Amino acid sequence: MSITALRWADIDLRAVRANAARILAHVPPGTRLMAVVKANGYGHGAVPVARAALGGGATWLAVATLEEARELTGLAHVDRILVMGGLVPDQAAAAAVSGFSIGVSSLDFARALGDSDEVVPVHLKIDTGMGRFGSAPQEAASLAKFINDSPGLRLAGTWTHFASAGTDEAMTRLQFDRFLESLGTLGVEPGLRHACNSAAAYRFPEMALDAVRVGIALYGCDWPGASPALALRSVVTHVKTLAAGDTVGYGATWTARNHARVATVAIGYADGVMRARANRGHVLVRGRPAALIGAVSMDAITIDVTGVPGVEVGDFVTLIGADGDERITAEEVAEWSGTISYEVLTSIGPRVKRRYKE
Repeated sequence: MSITALRWADIDLRAVRANAARILAHVPPGTRLMAVVKANGYGHGAVPVARAALGGGATWLAVATLEEARELTGLAHVDRILVMGGLVPDQAAAAAVSGFSIGVSSLDFARALGDSDEVVPVHLKIDTGMGRFGSAPQEAASLAKFINDSPGLRLAGTWTHFASAGTDEAMTRLQFDRFLESLGTLGVEPGLRHACNSAAAYRFPEMALDAVRVGIALYGCDWPGASPALALRSVVTHVKTLAAGDTVGYGATWTARNHARVATVAIGYADGVMRARANRGHVLVRGRPAALIGAVSMDAITIDVTGVPGVEVGDFVTLIGADGDERITAEEVAEWSGTISYEVLTSIGPRVKRRYKE
């Protein structure tokens, strides 16, 4: 294969479709799947991923901003695109005329939305323990009544967000109970009820209610048996031989103990390889692991290929994904980087060319 880019991500849209279908098979029949495609589809490309998720059975899309929602226009019915992120009253007019469903956490923002000539579908968010967005449970009923009584608003959904669904069952059950209690006090039809993120949809499918909002699992992470959709690759641009005592990278943080072969790879922290990876973890080249050595530079990393015979300029390097019988997952990269798979994927920069397989 000829080299047309120095860094690229191969994205398998078949995997996204299969993951969407897998998620729907796991939750109770009739549950809707809301595919979360914010942050450029977790780095995969929002529009191609949204299409694939819909092809796999999703019926809703969710994003964080109005700008992200506009990118998806035409892929789903406009009011089945939910803008989840916090908006300010100055954005209310634009939100109202957009036709998208809009997350509402406060009376002030509801009032601003209701001043429009449009009828705005809103999803009332209730804070059951995340402590970020959402109405306090004791204020939810009055906010729901305001929305229900406002000619310019329609209560299309009610939702909450779990703080620790992947790690803390007791807290998740407490939040779910609070949400159900709040729903019982609303005094109006809540619309589409949704609480589960990826971790909750997998661990507690009985909490699915009307819909689950799934992001990371759609891309093949943090869901047993899911198919990873993205492979991140680059290319060797230089190979050199070091003597014992020679150092590599900014700060000279790696020193050759013996004769060593070192390859430079054309991808760095501007492309999503975090500086925390210095001297941590490995990549794959010629189907074998090669340790990442020295500091991560803006445009390059260095790897120890002493144990990988024949490495030369132009060889492909895999940072996430499979090469032969070896595989590196985004979760492994997250561990080496001191972060989570979400950040690993969303940090992949714009210089990385996305290539899609249907």
